[in-house]
Amino acid sequence: GRNCDFLQEMDVIQKEDENCYCYVQNRTFHLQYIWSTLQVKVNSTEMFRFEPISDKSNCHNSETVFEFAACALHILWKPETSTETIISIKQYGEDICFKVQPFKPEPYIVSVKREMLDGKLLFLFVAGIFLFHFANSLSRSTKFFYLSGIILGVLALLVFVLLTLKRFIPRHSTFWILMSGCWMSSLYFIYCFKENMQWLWSEHRMYLLGYFLAVGITSFAACYQHGPLTTELNITLFTWTLQLTAFVLIYCGVTIPQVAYAVIAVSLCSKGLGYPLGAACHVGRKMKNHFKSKKLVFKCLTEEEYREQGETETIRALEELRSSCRNPNFASWLAVSKLQSPHRFASFVLGSPHVSPAEAEAHDEEYGIGSCFLEEQLFETRAEPEQDDPANSIHEGDEEDEDEMHKRISFPYTTELL
Repeated sequence: GRNCDFLQEMDVIQKEDENCYCYVQNRTFHLQYIWSTLQVKVNSTEMFRFEPISDKSNCHNSETVFEFAACALHILWKPETSTETIISIKQYGEDICFKVQPFKPEPYIVSVKREMLDGKLLFLFVAGIFLFHFANSLSRSTKFFYLSGIILGVLALLVFVLLTLKRFIPRHSTFWILMSGCWMSSLYFIYCFKENMQWLWSEHRMYLLGYFLAVGITSFAACYQHGPLTTELNITLFTWTLQLTAFVLIYCGVTIPQVAYAVIAVSLCSKGLGYPLGAACHVGRKMKNHFKSKKLVFKCLTEEEYREQGETETIRALEELRSSCRNPNFASWLAVSKLQSPHRFASFVLGSPHVSPAEAEAHDEEYGIGSCFLEEQLFETRAEPEQDDPANSIHEGDEEDEDEMHKRISFPYTTELL
């Protein structure tokens, strides 16, 4: 029954007297407006009162106790006057009506501007997606537990206090009844705080900061005294709570409810199908490896790799032998009775080298550079091409002539080696 002016996009209205304004939502859905909002700004040089108008102005028509309490509190909650007010209207939300009451006959301006990409909505949507998919890992993080306690204490102080005093409530039914009431009250206070955030920040900034600081420190102290979650049941309940919170953030982060429902359904399906898809992939890999023909791949070692591997394996085998001999269950007397040099074996077990200096010197003389063994190897390598030469083929049937020729040609190569 009010003669209100209907607002439209890009409107700029200037008036001096008291008047009411309404914005009627467009019911045609467009995906480009999924994160779009309308900013209605009312500014004036003089003080004025901004009063939202609800359809349910009569509290007697409230259907539930909560609606009656919300209506009564909304009537009592009167914001202070100001010279500038900005409200954000979702594209596909409820119809908005408000009244502007100037105290002096001074002109005020009502302007409507569209914001195609609202950063707050996009942040809530992305935060909800992130929180849902990483709820399991975040619920096990100690830092995130303390951060969640501080946020819960600031936004829902009654719920935080009730959780802190849970041990003093003997009956679970009483606790859950109180918890339901605390949650309903906290949600309504959050709604009122959101609606009047700009006024509270501009008029009572110091009180607001003091509340945040005091409640935040108290909440952190209570969480630190309680300690992080340890039992698997509490971690699971905390994970479910984070996922429900993620759904609320996703719903509040878009202007089209149908899009929010679709995103929530896809998230649930992706979370539920993760285990069957993982099991199917694992079975597929096992079947593929089972039916796939395994080809042995041989890798040839270089001379340096062969020497390094031999040294490494020798050292490792010697250390294993020493460890086995130091074992209390080792039959030491039986081993000593079969050894020719028990003293040398005892020195080896205690850490002495397994080869004596004399044996190392004899090995170098026998197989080192300039040794007889190396000369024979070089001689055999150089003599084979000479035996294949056609000029020496007449001596193949006579073993004695080959021995004599072998002795005759060995001298120059030996002399060359020396």
